[in-house]
Amino acid sequence: MRPPISECIITRAPLNLYGSLEPMIRAIREHNPLDLNAEVWREANPGGAFEDWQTQTHGCVTTGLHYDPGPLDLQAEVLDHEERDGLIRERVAFNTTAWNRVNGYFLLPAGVALPVPGLVVFHAWGGPMLFGKERIVNTGRDHPVLQELRQGCYSGNYLAEEFAKAGYAVIVIDAHHFGERVPKGLAGIPAEFDPFNLSIGEFVALDNLVKEQLYLGVRQLNWAGATWMGVNFWDDSRCVDYLISRPEVDSDSIGCTGLSGGGWRTNLLAALDRRVMASVSGCWMTTGDYQQIYNVGGAIGTFCLLPGVWNRLDVPDLTILAAPSASMVISTSEDLLFPPEAQQEAARQIQAGYEWAACPEKFHHCNPAKGHCYDAELQREAIGWFDRNLKP
Repeated sequence: MRPPISECIITRAPLNLYGSLEPMIRAIREHNPLDLNAEVWREANPGGAFEDWQTQTHGCVTTGLHYDPGPLDLQAEVLDHEERDGLIRERVAFNTTAWNRVNGYFLLPAGVALPVPGLVVFHAWGGPMLFGKERIVNTGRDHPVLQELRQGCYSGNYLAEEFAKAGYAVIVIDAHHFGERVPKGLAGIPAEFDPFNLSIGEFVALDNLVKEQLYLGVRQLNWAGATWMGVNFWDDSRCVDYLISRPEVDSDSIGCTGLSGGGWRTNLLAALDRRVMASVSGCWMTTGDYQQIYNVGGAIGTFCLLPGVWNRLDVPDLTILAAPSASMVISTSEDLLFPPEAQQEAARQIQAGYEWAACPEKFHHCNPAKGHCYDAELQREAIGWFDRNLKP
């Protein structure tokens, strides 16, 4: 049986207890069966096969996305092409649904034998919403807010380019409500603007306007019958479609990675898209019980809202779903978004799940004493993981 939330002991002071409504929230959480949590399911189904659990749980999460745009023709095109700093950078466009066409960057190391493994690399959630892919790709333009973000999160590096330099083909797009996909023409947000040309004061004011519309966006998607994560999962899966459409990419060696909200997108894509053979999730791993006690307000974003999912399974189950694909989870122990006890409990559950799937060596928990980041040291760790699992 699942222990009650009251037995989850954390060494940090809780940040978001719900006042007089806290007992009600805990009672709801404890009432939910979590019947598809790997450990609960195994206890209820002695001798049950991993594949049976995986099929049921995959179906639950897929249904919980409340979004399935169906098959389509990407109609991909290259908008421009340049070679700089030992990399080929292409600005590309392709359809992700019949109603969505996205721009992105495709990166390729120059002068290497082809094909090479491919990676979908995700930008983080936190930070300026007016920029998405530009946070982790050098477009040839820069802005002080991007410089500050890169220095704080990535040791000053462009994350996507570090993987391309290491011999990977990389695709990067904006998440919904970020970068080129912010809602323009409402609530004081201009119909057209160039964020690179804004002063810091102008940028902050406009970025705040975009952030203020996020809850409206969540309600719009829900009213349309979808979720933010459903939209983004299918966009991200189309990125895999794009990678395997390129002759430069080894379609049998696909991975994904990202920091924070990008780590969450990594968790979902690796869980649900069987073409992903390796992943590195950066700084988004916890358990529902621990997180509810410690920090909902600062960590649980719209990307986590999946009705019909969290009453049945838990966050570590997403990574277990990815087995036998190789999964490295980065949980930095000084990350103030997630309690260290939750990081350790999640890692314990995932390791047990990978042992159940008969591939314990395919999971690695990287738990350095760092804050919320994907710095140069962790980038090297991730490259090593991908090299071992995606390269011959």
